[in-house]
Amino acid sequence: MTRIERVMTDNAKSYWLSHDFQAACQALGARQKFTRPHCPWTNGKVERFNRTFQTEWAYRQVFTSNAQRTRALAPWLDFYNTGCRHTALGGEPPISRLSTNVLTEYT
Repeated sequence: MTRIERVMTDNAKSYWLSHDFQAACQALGARQKFTRPHCPWTNGKVERFNRTFQTEWAYRQVFTSNAQRTRALAPWLDFYNTGCRHTALGGEPPISRLSTNVLTEYT
């Protein structure tokens, strides 16, 4: 069975101090790993996701309220993770990389 072994984040204070984040890593049996300071390229997958997130969701339309923005987020994330084909994954969506155990919990 495939499992998450490491969770890599940048060095934001929220990752260092968050007991919830640390507990989630422990529950997964994953080791928390931090990128080198001032080296965003070491976390390239997240940086690329952030770029896609900005261009395809955050700045693609004008939101008139935070409530409207909040309502639009979950459907976009669902599409990105389950319906959007990624060339880096051989034309498969990101959810294809998860084990069936995780998929059962996700759906």
